Amino acid sequence: MAEVQTLPATLRRFQATDEGFRWETVPLKHYKPEGTHFRDITRQVLFGPESGLPAELRYFEVEPGGYSTFERHEHVHAVLILRGRGRAIVGEQLFEVQPFDLIHVPAWTWHQFQAAEDEALGFLCMVAVDRDRPTRPTPEEAEQLRRHPVIGPHVRL
Repeated sequence: MAEVQTLPATLRRFQATDEGFRWETVPLKHYKPEGTHFRDITRQVLFGPESGLPAELRYFEVEPGGYSTFERHEHVHAVLILRGRGRAIVGEQLFEVQPFDLIHVPAWTWHQFQAAEDEALGFLCMVAVDRDRPTRPTPEEAEQLRRHPVIGPHVRL
């Protein structure tokens, strides 16, 4: 079995700022390097592989009116809404979300997180360290999704 290098015990203090939620010494990163299929979102990796856990705990913050990529993949997500309001599209369901809601995103399920127009949305997301790359809808799938009676009007591609 490969030896895992782990960090010593640490405390990273939480800081609520005018710009959003932050943790000491945790880098604020762009959600993804580039693209037009998401808007106004950042991420912070709170615990990664160096922690010795088989999972990553990440914090995402979506600015008012912003959204994550509409995607699916083999790995599951466990999500805890921490602040704000918005929507979560999971499969063929549309959820209005608020602080402390828990959302399970099953494998190979289309999903997207969207902040309300007037309020940021912040959430913790736990995923496996070893995970596949997400896929986005093909043009044919996108057309089908846009016609869906529940999620269609809300999907952002």
